Amino acid sequence: MGDAIIRADGMRTGTVVQCFGPFELDPASGRLFQGQTRVRLSDPQAAILLRLVANAGQVVSKESLVEAGWDRVAVGDNSLDQSMSRLRKRLGQTAGSACYIETVPNQGYRFAASVERSVRVRADASRDDTLAPFRAFIQGRSDLDRLTCDAIHRARQAFEHVLHAEPDYAPAHVGLGFACALAFDASYVDAACDRDALTLAVQHARQGAALDRTSAEAWSVLAFALHLNGEREDAAAAAWKAVALEPTEWRHQLRLAYVSWGGDRMSAARAALTLCPGLALAHWLTATVLIARGAFDAALDVLRDGCAAQAAQARAPGKVPGLGLHLLRGLVCAAQDRLDDAARACEMELSEADPGQVYARQCTANAWYALGAARLRQRRRHEAESAFEQALDTAPGHLCAAAAMGRPLPVVSPNDPRGADAATAHAIRLARAGRHPDAALAFLDALAALPSPAAGWILPVEPLLHTAARPSIWADALAIVRQRAV
Repeated sequence: MGDAIIRADGMRTGTVVQCFGPFELDPASGRLFQGQTRVRLSDPQAAILLRLVANAGQVVSKESLVEAGWDRVAVGDNSLDQSMSRLRKRLGQTAGSACYIETVPNQGYRFAASVERSVRVRADASRDDTLAPFRAFIQGRSDLDRLTCDAIHRARQAFEHVLHAEPDYAPAHVGLGFACALAFDASYVDAACDRDALTLAVQHARQGAALDRTSAEAWSVLAFALHLNGEREDAAAAAWKAVALEPTEWRHQLRLAYVSWGGDRMSAARAALTLCPGLALAHWLTATVLIARGAFDAALDVLRDGCAAQAAQARAPGKVPGLGLHLLRGLVCAAQDRLDDAARACEMELSEADPGQVYARQCTANAWYALGAARLRQRRRHEAESAFEQALDTAPGHLCAAAAMGRPLPVVSPNDPRGADAATAHAIRLARAGRHPDAALAFLDALAALPSPAAGWILPVEPLLHTAARPSIWADALAIVRQRAV
């Protein structure tokens, strides 16, 4: 271990380091310097380099290096190979340059450069400067829980700042991945989704999981990002891995519920509520499955508790605020032809909306759309059209409101996350033209093509299609939606 050089008055003046080429390696901290510039290494890279330098000139087996880099965590040769490749790049080792780390075929690796001990004296660094990136990380993580657009923007900047100082700091990659995923979600009702943010979300989430495979948060965020990207099987696998690593963390259970469907979603949402009572979003996730099954009375029981939780969080804001519970209750009421109750529920949703929340525009637009549908069915056409216009003013990419107003619908590509919304909007346009059988057939065809098992879950309570009014026409599509939700 490296030793600090102590003056008589007890102040540190320098540290014993191991020198090779232009580099100085501090054995006590694992920090590597080139002159006054720190060379950033991940924890496994630093541990591997320390083991090699400590045995300079000798062959160190791969097993020994894996043990140094990952302790008792099981990793394959590929993890060592990748870390070794990155470590060599950090040392500037390229073809024709100085060779620090040699590969000894079928044996391991050898540190080939000569190593000397010296004392590194460095200018006193402010503790504030040293801790600043990590303070930024803590603030960024706190901002994410608030789920407001401004906070998400600040969090992205904070995590980017951390990664500039600590490029291999896994939690910052995870945080940035989650922030970018939320930024994509916030753009869902724009004319075009922010696909660049989603690409960054997947990249950083993957990097976080690769840097720290024991981090449940890394796998949990990766699950969320992959789900948004349409990679649902891998998303579910990552979510289950997160829960296996840390089963008592409610966030992992909530994300598992989000990326799952049917019984798995309900079980995970129930677990999240057990670990964190009053979590409005968990009630919302449970209700979606019950709605898909056509279990309206059971859904209303869940939504009653969910609406109370949503109202409580408005009085005392906490982490991961939920919304849309009143809206979902209104949709169920509309399906039961309780149109005045449906309208009141939508108005309640609008009154509780926090305009700065990540999902606020989507939820507000949906509430205006549902209110418009209720008024249209009450033959209050002027109020209906006004509500549909409000939906489109709030969210220009609201496809169902555009269909309700007879507006042209954009062509949605097969990999667009709004595929189910586009199918619903197309059916609405046909139904508004009086072509109800064609609407049902078009939606049935879309269900067969859409990969997500949750696709079309809204059908039993879609307020303009109002499938309950024409049960024979919609029977086949409803049966598929119900069967997938089991």
